[in-house]
Amino acid sequence: MAEAVFRHTVKSKGLEDKFSKIDSFGTGGWHTGETPDRRSVSTCRSHGVAIDHRAKQMKPSHFSEFDYILCMDDMNLRNLRRMQPKETKARVELFGNWNNSNGKFDAIVDDPYYGGVDGFEHNFRQITHFSESFINSEL
Repeated sequence: MAEAVFRHTVKSKGLEDKFSKIDSFGTGGWHTGETPDRRSVSTCRSHGVAIDHRAKQMKPSHFSEFDYILCMDDMNLRNLRRMQPKETKARVELFGNWNNSNGKFDAIVDDPYYGGVDGFEHNFRQITHFSESFINSEL
């Protein structure tokens, strides 16, 4: 969902020329090759956001391909920082570091998998906010 929402936000602002690559990866390979959860797809589509992705696993070489590697929670942040080769330039951060919602959203994006559709809707709003804040502060 985060990749699709961020890509949509960039496109809606006409900023595609500022981003050479937008992609998403998991720190583990458990779901490699799978499509997004149907509830993520449904939530994105209900907001007019195209989502077309197959899960991929993060590899050390990816740290040289991106300026920013943004993650959703502390565990992924630790895992990414552990796997980042020292000579790479990528800035590894929580996406929630771009949270200026005055308490409306937590900095951590909780996995809504075991909950209901409301969790996916909340994540959509949260990620949309982070995307807007990131673009506004980093460009």
